[in-house]
Amino acid sequence: MVLEQESVRQSRAIYYASGIVSICGIIFEVLFGALGSYILGDGVKQYTLTISLFLTGMGIGAYISEKMTRHLIASFIWIEYSIGIIGGFSAMLLFGVTAYLPPGTGSLFLYSVILIVGSLTGVELPILIRKANEIGVSLQKSAAKVLFSDYAGGLVGGLLFLFLLRPYFGLVKTSFLVALINVAVALWIVFRFKHELKRFKLHAAFGVFFLAVLIVGALFGEQAAFHFEQQLYKDPVIFSEQTSYQKIILTKQQGDTRLYLDGQLQFSSLDEHRYHEILVHPPMAAAARHDRVLVLGGGDGLAVRELLKYDDLGQVDLIDLDPKMTELAQSNHLLTELNGGSLSNPKVNVVNEDAFRFLETADGFYDVIIIDLPDPNNESLNKLYTTEFYSLARNHLHPDGAMMVQATSPVFAPQVYWTIDKTIQSTGLQTENLHADIPSFGGWGYVLASRAEVQAEGLEIIEETEYLTTDLLPALTAFGKDEDAVIEDANGKIIALEPNSLIRPNLIGIYEKSWTNY
Repeated sequence: MVLEQESVRQSRAIYYASGIVSICGIIFEVLFGALGSYILGDGVKQYTLTISLFLTGMGIGAYISEKMTRHLIASFIWIEYSIGIIGGFSAMLLFGVTAYLPPGTGSLFLYSVILIVGSLTGVELPILIRKANEIGVSLQKSAAKVLFSDYAGGLVGGLLFLFLLRPYFGLVKTSFLVALINVAVALWIVFRFKHELKRFKLHAAFGVFFLAVLIVGALFGEQAAFHFEQQLYKDPVIFSEQTSYQKIILTKQQGDTRLYLDGQLQFSSLDEHRYHEILVHPPMAAAARHDRVLVLGGGDGLAVRELLKYDDLGQVDLIDLDPKMTELAQSNHLLTELNGGSLSNPKVNVVNEDAFRFLETADGFYDVIIIDLPDPNNESLNKLYTTEFYSLARNHLHPDGAMMVQATSPVFAPQVYWTIDKTIQSTGLQTENLHADIPSFGGWGYVLASRAEVQAEGLEIIEETEYLTTDLLPALTAFGKDEDAVIEDANGKIIALEPNSLIRPNLIGIYEKSWTNY
């Protein structure tokens, strides 16, 4: 009777352990995908590679587990210790590798970690099933219960990461917290099966040691990662926050304030006036009136600052997905000095919503629409550069209104720039192409669009500016031979540009290829 009760307790311990470590496993998997998306870019690509490598690793681990027929509990304990140490330090070390080692090393490091942790995870379940069978539970029953615990734990792990761990603890601290759970489970198994372990004290000592190391990592790992992350930026980081949507970084050095979103430079205070004056004043000059203006993106408030120069300006609706960004633009003194407190102006209505969704549900027409969104380097941003999106924008553009779209660099990515132009034209809008030198960016492009033909020549810049003039504006429409609309491949053959759409999102691949060397 006593032996039977002990067998029941041990089998329950195995089922509980399988459920808990499966939660940790799925959290590590999505954590690695998020790390790859943030540091390496292209979220769809990184999550696809993460899932593929992790599952491949699990297959390798399952194959290796065939050879583990003895010392099952000890093997499981050391597997959990290994997952804890490798997974726990993975996020912090990835920042260090990316900051100090040659380009490409970061991706090699991350993919290696994914494969190793996946392999270790693949060993877990077969060992637990075999152990449950060993203590008297039938193979069919033990496999069913362990697999149920594993799959149910996977759902819990995904929800925990999405709604709790990532938004409240960030990527680095999450990796250490999950690793602590792995090691704690292993230590619990050490004491639960201590009579089976020949070196019980050694196993327990290592478990306590690893717990201590990971606790130190959880306390100080973010500081180390922050130091590493600073090396990725030219200037000292003065503000850093991982929001539910993006990583916001502010840097400052010798009077130059810079904003980065997910590692991409958004502006430098030394020359942002060039970018924003071209973004705002041409469409304001081309529009018949300024009663109602829509800004999609532009959560830093700098485009709205330029709009507020117009005395006849009516209402401005600014649509930015991330409330943390617009809150920062209203509260951080460096940003409010630059944007003049524009987002707190009574004429400005700030809405934190997806731009695509807003256009789907918005009412009425806008005299001017300014699209100031990040470059299309992932699936979620790509949809904001599609025929469908620009069609929605067109439907809300007043017949005698004008729209301006930031369209990345025709110097570094000419095929991307002219594909965006082609996509806007596919909605029936007429376009005028402009570009200018923004020292912090390089050559940068814009697309001015309207229902009727629009030309920069003849537009008058009437408000006070630091860079843009009426005389300069027509010169911005002249493109060099290496950045014009005729794109040739390596063999000199002209590339036919196709509009970017939700069904055929060709822009992401073009963008990634174009920026490879920059």
